[in-house]
Amino acid sequence: MNRTELEIKLNKDRAWTLETFTAMSEADLSRQITTSRHNPEAKWTAKDHLAHLVGIEKAFNQMIERHLAGNGSSIGLNEDGSPRSLEEIMTIVHALNETWVTEHHHKTFNEVVILGQAIRSETLALIASLTDEQLNEKVPGVPFNDPTIGGILALNGDHARQHYEWVKGGLAKRE
Repeated sequence: MNRTELEIKLNKDRAWTLETFTAMSEADLSRQITTSRHNPEAKWTAKDHLAHLVGIEKAFNQMIERHLAGNGSSIGLNEDGSPRSLEEIMTIVHALNETWVTEHHHKTFNEVVILGQAIRSETLALIASLTDEQLNEKVPGVPFNDPTIGGILALNGDHARQHYEWVKGGLAKRE
């Protein structure tokens, strides 16, 4: 994926995410609908899912920045460079997700949107700083189908659609 395709995808996916979540009622945005994968006693709202998406985008940016700085540590690698199992990776990811969502749970919907705007501006600045070769560079230990920097950044919209399906399913069970 080249930089133009990546930016188009990110912009279209961000617009879809905002349009989709904005169309939800305040009651649906704030209703507890899904169970945290880290803490089975914690429930996430649709707004929490949106905040989570922002946190993941920030985490992807940080992972790429660490890689570019020569720090080979990735979520998929142990300190010694050996690969982690998918179960080990997901345990870490779920714990980080829960921390982020808890930190931002008190925010209003607009505050979560603003946070998303700030992180998206960081993503676009990161992309602008990369060469075409860097966009196609693979990040070792990343458990994604496309482990290139561009592929990792492109996941944000697909991730939003996945979470919306969980939100929609959770809301349907509550009706």
